[in-house]
Amino acid sequence: MASIQATLAAGRPIYSPSSIADPFYVRILDTTLRDGEQAPGAAMTSDQKLAVARKLLLLGVDVIDAGFPASSPEVFNTAKAIAAEIGNAQGAGGGHVPVISAMGRCARRDIDTAWAAVGGAKRPRICTFIATSEIHMKHKLRKSREEVVAIAGEMVAYARSVGFQDISFGAEDSLRSEKDFLCRVFGEVIKSGATTLIIADTVGCSLPSEIGGLVAYIRAHTPGIENAIVSVHCHNDLGLANANTLAGIEAGAREVEVTINGIGERAGNAALEEVVMAIKCRREVNGGFYTGVNTKYISAASKLVVEYTGLNLQPHKAIVGANAFSHESGIHQDGVLKFRGTYEFISREDIGLDVTSEPGIVLGKLSGRHALKSRLSKLGYDLEGEELDDVFKKFKLLTAKKKHITDDDIEELVPSKYPQSKPIWSLGDFQVIHGTMGFSTAAVKLINSDGKERISCSVGKGPIDAAYKAIDSIVKAPIKLVDYTNSALDGIHAISLTQVVVSEDKSYTPAHFSSVKSNGHTPLEMVNGHSNGHASPEVANGHAVSEKTNVHAMSFSASGEDLDVVVSSVQAYLKAVNRILVKRILLDV
Repeated sequence: MASIQATLAAGRPIYSPSSIADPFYVRILDTTLRDGEQAPGAAMTSDQKLAVARKLLLLGVDVIDAGFPASSPEVFNTAKAIAAEIGNAQGAGGGHVPVISAMGRCARRDIDTAWAAVGGAKRPRICTFIATSEIHMKHKLRKSREEVVAIAGEMVAYARSVGFQDISFGAEDSLRSEKDFLCRVFGEVIKSGATTLIIADTVGCSLPSEIGGLVAYIRAHTPGIENAIVSVHCHNDLGLANANTLAGIEAGAREVEVTINGIGERAGNAALEEVVMAIKCRREVNGGFYTGVNTKYISAASKLVVEYTGLNLQPHKAIVGANAFSHESGIHQDGVLKFRGTYEFISREDIGLDVTSEPGIVLGKLSGRHALKSRLSKLGYDLEGEELDDVFKKFKLLTAKKKHITDDDIEELVPSKYPQSKPIWSLGDFQVIHGTMGFSTAAVKLINSDGKERISCSVGKGPIDAAYKAIDSIVKAPIKLVDYTNSALDGIHAISLTQVVVSEDKSYTPAHFSSVKSNGHTPLEMVNGHSNGHASPEVANGHAVSEKTNVHAMSFSASGEDLDVVVSSVQAYLKAVNRILVKRILLDV
């Protein structure tokens, strides 16, 4: 144990191409920028790829697959930029510099181009490959076994001669290759200088028992295997890429190839977030394996890849899907409201999600009284007994007619003796200018409860961002946008429904609400709270800290509908802003 600890750097064994000091450490190779981008419609620009690579640096992956430089000048230039910046930078782990890998066929031109692209990295690697299955050798390569063995060994040796000391060799379509022939190829490339051997389930046809068995067989029958690391690359055609990857680890693989969100050819690849979290969360039963990934960046990385590729996640996607931490069943809602661990096995904090005062409660036809009462309380209504029973009956009737229940719908169920809130800020007018000529700009006029107008202009990344920033500059509350969704209602009429979730900035101080309370109205005249979140300049600069700085942040949702998406977005955001302001005033009374 002492010798292992002595070789650790930044929570992981010090990198060596052909060995890992700690037998329980699993290297993570992310191939989002190559195999992931091969998903139809997932192409990214060079700037976007560099931004994703920066996020991978923060994640702390061991190896970044920067692409196939010989495929185009654009890929070459991008890989070179990633090698220069990311391949010589220290990640968030303190001292960790990722390996930058480039893909190339077993061809001199590909290998030369790969070295020119990533040779400037501190730890450059090439992954050179050739097919080893009968179907590929016969119909694609049209080469004999002897020719394939000779080419593989020759090209690995050539890669070493041009400068690569870290050489990964991939046997394409490994799972449909004859085992002993595969061992022969791997033995030959090890003799030529290969440091990592990739067992590739190229068409995603394997079952966990098969890939586990193949990894074990390769480790037992390949000459010189003690001088190389076994890696697995699994595709998801049978929905088993993650399971196959974990089976490979259990059988002795110590490097796995994954992508953010599992994107990739056809049905995709093994998903980084699922494989890493499975290793982390079940370490007590998986033999003690671990990775160097900083999981707190998983959510941010997932969102960035969605934004850049346009490949949206299904809501029930494990770890990073919209429903991954949401609960609609009454029994589940009751449990998580009492203690999150009852129905949340994975901590949302572990993947970098914002933690608010409430779990992800989704009100619907399966929800119970506890969840409804909790939501009503957030809105400023403390109902008990018969009043709560009556509202709950109305709520159940509503869920039979409407699928998506908003906070506005909930407020409509409250007895009339509870006055609806008078908004602190009402929307006067607003105008946005956007297009391809310059920044998007927005001018917004808000009217406070005294009838006084305030006007602000802002620029943003888009018209909605600009409008939200203009509202923030008028309201001056520590508010941040947690979630934003937009969908079309009645497609023919193209009505835009926008729903937002907003939260206080955690550095909240009541000083930010003083201007609201000075408008002559008492808090009880403004019943009904919701919350929103963007940090004000004072908070961002560390000023105006009070004894209430550590008050737990609240979050609220609101919705807006209009033919114009910007109008519906502004409506939803301003409703949420008003609710959080009122709720905070009530708590401060």
